[in-house]
Amino acid sequence: MTNMRVVLITLPMVFVTIISLVVTMRVQAASRAFFVFGDSLVDSGNNNYLLTTARADSPPYGIDYPGHRPTGRFSNGVNLPDLIGQHIGLSEPTLPYLSPQLTGQRLLVGANFASAGIGILNDTGIQFVNSLIYYVGILRMFQQFSLFEQYKQRLSGEVGAEEANRIVNEALVLITLGGNDFVNNYFLTPFSARSRQFTVPQQYCTYLVSQYRNILMRLFDLGARRVLVTGVGPLGCIPAQLATRSINGECVNEIQQAAQFFNQLLLQMTKDLNTQLGCDVFIVANAYQMNMNLITNPQNFGFVTSKVACCGQGRFNGVGLCTALSNICPNRDLYAFWDPFHPTERALRFIVQDIFNGTSDFMSPMNLSTIIAMDSNV
Repeated sequence: MTNMRVVLITLPMVFVTIISLVVTMRVQAASRAFFVFGDSLVDSGNNNYLLTTARADSPPYGIDYPGHRPTGRFSNGVNLPDLIGQHIGLSEPTLPYLSPQLTGQRLLVGANFASAGIGILNDTGIQFVNSLIYYVGILRMFQQFSLFEQYKQRLSGEVGAEEANRIVNEALVLITLGGNDFVNNYFLTPFSARSRQFTVPQQYCTYLVSQYRNILMRLFDLGARRVLVTGVGPLGCIPAQLATRSINGECVNEIQQAAQFFNQLLLQMTKDLNTQLGCDVFIVANAYQMNMNLITNPQNFGFVTSKVACCGQGRFNGVGLCTALSNICPNRDLYAFWDPFHPTERALRFIVQDIFNGTSDFMSPMNLSTIIAMDSNV
């Protein structure tokens, strides 16, 4: 009689557990996956697993991240993919693809393939100790895509090929490229190889955008159907450039003009691609204008400065790297820039507001909230 009671009590518990697992799997499968490609603005820790100097896995990076620990994000806290992921309802951040924790059902959430230091061009970031073998250095775009193909095979092993294709096709993809092609390539030295080959803005930007087009089409061929493309920000206004090229803290005009011209060509290129493909695959965020609003009127957003980085040294805290020995501001929320190159978490929150709710001045052909609403009605 006792054994019978145990069986009768256990059966409902097993049934409830099975139902819970089925519901959980359905929710995970129904939610939108999120994939990230690009550079340090969106790297969530892949470079932690690479032999490169382009890394953010030591303090004070992550000082405001949950647990107050460095994660490989080039931020005082969360980064752009984290914030976008929260807005689209992800239960957890997308993990770096190289993380050993990215296994099993976590593959259904998506993955982050971004790597700090890379650019549109393969020769961008050569100073970060890159090797094309065994991912010794930073992950060039062709390597990120190779890992994405590997990811798709692993996902197929979890859910089957048909479901894996559906997950990829319905996913949101973020790609952020271009900044390093200017500050860590063309303008890195006074007589860089690319500056001897091309003039700016027209020749170099035209070449960059032609190469970027190939990258975006490769992404489409791999199954991406909703791709958020961020233009380059006001690179001439970042503390690293103010420290080395500015006289009195004014933005560096030559770099600003190059960034603006690049963004104009990028916007037109994506419009042409959408026309060619017959749908709005590529959505462009005007990162230049979004950031310029913060830089031009920092007090309107509650910042005390948009020129001085919170973490750094030298003029505008824009010289060298952010390390435990650097000057570190006590309140990161008062600074638009965290280090010489990257915004603070609070600055990024304003950027994300524009990405989701911005007008046509910021988002083309429409903002991300509109895109998501349209997709949910399909």
